[in-house]
Amino acid sequence: MAKPLHVAIGERPILCLMCDNDTFRVREVKLNSTGMELFNLAWANESATGLICLSCGYVHLFVNRDLRFFRERRED
Repeated sequence: MAKPLHVAIGERPILCLMCDNDTFRVREVKLNSTGMELFNLAWANESATGLICLSCGYVHLFVNRDLRFFRERRED
C-alpha cells in the first residue's frame, strides 16, 4: 500500500470533502473524452492528479500542478 501523503496548495492543506481526513494516496488520472477514444487517441487526453482519501476512498481530482506533497503532517 502507498505511504500516506499530506497535500497542500500553497500554504493551504487539503482535507477530504467527505470525511475531513488529511492523508491521501496519489495517482495520475486520464480525463478521457469520447472523441479522442473514438479515434484511438486516448493517450493524448489531458491528465489530472487524483488524491484518494485513505479513510473513505473519495477521489479528488486536480489539474492544478501547484500541489505540494508531504510525508509528515506540517506543523503551522
